[in-house]
Amino acid sequence: MKPKLFWLQGIACNGNTHSFLNYPHLEKFLEDFSFVHHPLFDSAYSLEEMVRSYHDSDILLIEGSISSEFKRAGESIVDIINLYAPHVKKIVTVGTCSTFGGIFKESPYHDSGGLLFTEEVRREFAYHDKVVSISGCPIHPDLLANTLYMIRDEITLNLDKYHRPKEFFSYTVHNGCTRNEYFEYKIDDHSFGKKEGCMFYDHGCQAPYTHGSCNKILWNEVNSKTRAGQPCMGCTEPSFPKQNLFTTKKNMGIPHTLPLGVPKRAYLTLSGVTKAFKIERLEKDLFDE
Repeated sequence: MKPKLFWLQGIACNGNTHSFLNYPHLEKFLEDFSFVHHPLFDSAYSLEEMVRSYHDSDILLIEGSISSEFKRAGESIVDIINLYAPHVKKIVTVGTCSTFGGIFKESPYHDSGGLLFTEEVRREFAYHDKVVSISGCPIHPDLLANTLYMIRDEITLNLDKYHRPKEFFSYTVHNGCTRNEYFEYKIDDHSFGKKEGCMFYDHGCQAPYTHGSCNKILWNEVNSKTRAGQPCMGCTEPSFPKQNLFTTKKNMGIPHTLPLGVPKRAYLTLSGVTKAFKIERLEKDLFDE
């Protein structure tokens, strides 16, 4: 039988729903899964019917930040989650808002946050062992679809401390970036949209400390932010969104936040060595236009 999905929206902008509409194999997905309720897809039940009484569901998908004060169909979203959580096999947080609170941490609702986390602070939730987190603003549709297929096929999901599948979140966005050679030799890009240059040293690229697969599983099977010449904004992390996204905070010329796992002493040693090199091939591409 097809797994039955209940897609519940909290405080959301619909970005994850619209991202999922771009899944390249959506037609096949809809043959393999059925929506008990979804705000856009044809569904078996309306949200009012889902809220009024329990309807058999296998996976609860939550999009958007969660607050006890926020209501859907006249009921607290927390009560709706608690109605379905004991019965479903898995609960999937779809996007950074439902995972960490995201931009709606700043909403008027005083307790707005993710299902399990408000930023890095873990929240109480009785069914935490059922939760799988897919962070991103918006989510990459392939990650969500692949995770749902793994749940359907009962493939073991190895999760990180934020309940994200390590299959997609065990490395950084920097891994696989086509600009890594420029990063190694500390050659920054001095305008957005260019094909050459790194964007870490001056333009606030978050890729070296953002867990995600954007440069391995490309968007629309074609591109990523860094390939298109825009700095990574760190949208899969608990701290998203940050202020001053497109600037790199520095202390005496050294980035305030170093790449994950790189000790300061090692960074200073390597950066001193690399700055001694002049790679004409790389600098010619960047500056001689």
